Amino acid sequence: MTPATSPAATTSPATSLPATSGAVAPSAAAVDWSATLIGFDTTSRNSNLELIRFMADELSARGITPLVVPSPDGRKANLFGTIPAADGTVTGGIMLAGHTDVVPVDGQDWHSDPFAAEIREGRLYGRGATDMKAFSGAILGFLPEFLSRPLAEPLHFAWTYDEEVGCHGAVVLLAELEARGIRPRLGFVGEPTSMRPVSAHKSSQLFRVTVSGIAAHSSMTSTGVNAIEYAARAIAAIRSLADEHRLSGPFDPTFVVPYTTANVGVVSGGAAVNTVAEHCAFEFEFRTIPGVDPEGVIARIREALEGLRTEIQAEKPGTDIVMEQLGAVPGLSPEGPRAALDLAQRLTGNAVEETVVYATEAGLFQRAGIDTVVCGPGSMDQGHTANEYIELSQIAACEDFLRALADHLTSTEPTEGTPQP
Repeated sequence: MTPATSPAATTSPATSLPATSGAVAPSAAAVDWSATLIGFDTTSRNSNLELIRFMADELSARGITPLVVPSPDGRKANLFGTIPAADGTVTGGIMLAGHTDVVPVDGQDWHSDPFAAEIREGRLYGRGATDMKAFSGAILGFLPEFLSRPLAEPLHFAWTYDEEVGCHGAVVLLAELEARGIRPRLGFVGEPTSMRPVSAHKSSQLFRVTVSGIAAHSSMTSTGVNAIEYAARAIAAIRSLADEHRLSGPFDPTFVVPYTTANVGVVSGGAAVNTVAEHCAFEFEFRTIPGVDPEGVIARIREALEGLRTEIQAEKPGTDIVMEQLGAVPGLSPEGPRAALDLAQRLTGNAVEETVVYATEAGLFQRAGIDTVVCGPGSMDQGHTANEYIELSQIAACEDFLRALADHLTSTEPTEGTPQP
């Protein structure tokens, strides 16, 4: 069900907050907004335009001019908005960023409708509750407070599409911001970190390999070329490279999995057991730790596949092996400016510097010159799972962070990196 009005004007079933075992409860506005956003099925294969329009209308109603940046095919869009500084400045400033898409629920055993938020035992359930609609809900619920403050520098909000399938939306948004001369000084990406500042994550590189063989009856294998068998050899080569990194490094002990990894996640091919397979395709990813050049890993995989391509074409003309890149998400490096990390530590009260193995849009923002860290409510242990949930206390902790940010932005103390008169 798609709400027709903002949570501020409606009463959601999720508004009634039960006891949370002593934990601080979030505001009704944050919970209402989170529940409302969960109600939009923005699985990556779907359009997110209905949600974007809904959020853009809310920004407009609050006096914030929404910038809607569509995808090349127009089926999806990013949303960007700015609260100017008290003196009217809109350049520089701080950006809060999140994505609007969620992963599929197909085949998962949900105990409730994944797109109808429910509160049970101090938790908000629904697809995207943790990854990452509660972060966006907390921001939207806190907008009136931000707008009531005389900000020392501008505050930006960015919501993207297709983060879950390669961070394509962020690339389009950054190009638009660059064209408009908009570059926030600092960025906070609200992926689930239990509100603990994260200064580094691995890269994510996504590929598809397509093998074209020649079909034949299985009793006449010599007249055909088995695409599945060549695909299996390619998969084995990728696994061998992954094993090399697992056994010999390089290693980064700050990560839970301290080395570069690879995974083949999808394989399809063949028509029948008594037919030599004419086609086979598989998709794989690898994730590099900071300090390992993804281009070097790609080069080694291409070299292995080129060797197999030479072999298959020598066996029969008309065959081929092709590798195409589906997505490339740069890692987040702990090197460079530390202002975003320092501020995140101050605002959360967590004097930590952590890493995560999953990839986010933070690496793209950092590459675009925005000093960025990851810090948001919830745990990725619940992300992408059946019965995904976020603890209500984590939403409250996110609101504490936003309140501290508002206090920081209205402080009379000079802001680091901001020119002073």
